[in-house]
Amino acid sequence: MFQPLYPVKMKPAFKDYLWGGRRLIDEWGMPCELEKAAEAWVLSAHPNGQSVADSGPQQGKTLSDLIMQWGGKCLGRRGASKDGFPILIKLIDAADDLSIQVHPNDAYALAREGSYGKTELWYVAQAEENATLLCGFSRSITDEEYTRRIADNTLAEVLNTVPVKEGDVFFIAPGTVHAIGAGVIIAEIQQNSDITYRVSDYGRIGPDGRPRPLHIEKAREVTNLKASEFDGRPHGACTVRDGYMETVLAQCEYFSVTEYHIFESLRLDAGGDTFEALLFLGGDAVLEHGGDRYPARKGDCYFVPAGMGAYTVTGRARLLVTRT
Repeated sequence: MFQPLYPVKMKPAFKDYLWGGRRLIDEWGMPCELEKAAEAWVLSAHPNGQSVADSGPQQGKTLSDLIMQWGGKCLGRRGASKDGFPILIKLIDAADDLSIQVHPNDAYALAREGSYGKTELWYVAQAEENATLLCGFSRSITDEEYTRRIADNTLAEVLNTVPVKEGDVFFIAPGTVHAIGAGVIIAEIQQNSDITYRVSDYGRIGPDGRPRPLHIEKAREVTNLKASEFDGRPHGACTVRDGYMETVLAQCEYFSVTEYHIFESLRLDAGGDTFEALLFLGGDAVLEHGGDRYPARKGDCYFVPAGMGAYTVTGRARLLVTRT
């Protein structure tokens, strides 16, 4: 029997990686039973960690089961055209520096890993004073220099060290060497992939008592060695509307992400082209659809199925809306 479409609040899958902290638990109030929450996979159909419906008739179903229940049309024409669920959305709490790493593109990942590659967008949700990220090379280097600097642990010297603040945006294309620095909480929107090639991990020891593995040869094959610049600015300008402000943060072939600052209300419409994913990063709001009300607070993520139709978000809130 067909279940009616409605906006589904999702319960995250949590990861307790060694560099993570407790801010998502202690400050954001997220329901994690682990000692720390390095990552909260707030919208995920990936086999390494699925989010689960936490509201309504579909409560308790994984995102994959939810999609099977409603059928592919709930992803929309663009979303359903992908092979599997197309995106993965995370909150990342970096209490310590993450490893220096790089991700492959689709062609390489399909050939070597049997999976799609990883294009991602970072939105800085929170940043301590003097927090930084590493993104791309400050000057072009050769493969020989890349190899030498990996071996002698000086790679960071030729990477862009970028100071960050709340609201900064970084589009990380495959092949871009990068690392999230300590003191940052990131909202990450990415392809539905869990492939990471570590280049350097600062000699840290993993839970098994051994240094965490590096993937140097694969990293060398996929890394873009040309210089690049990152300034933290979104792709689009801020536009003031009646009741809210909107800014297109980035658009690519895999997803588009728009930031909304709501000070009264925002009307959206989930048509037949794509589902919408709403990630709330501050404030309090209520989603209203079909006479029903769904509360939303900081850290909440809602999956809004394609074809659900018009709905309204009222209150004072900051949120990111991802579409395919």
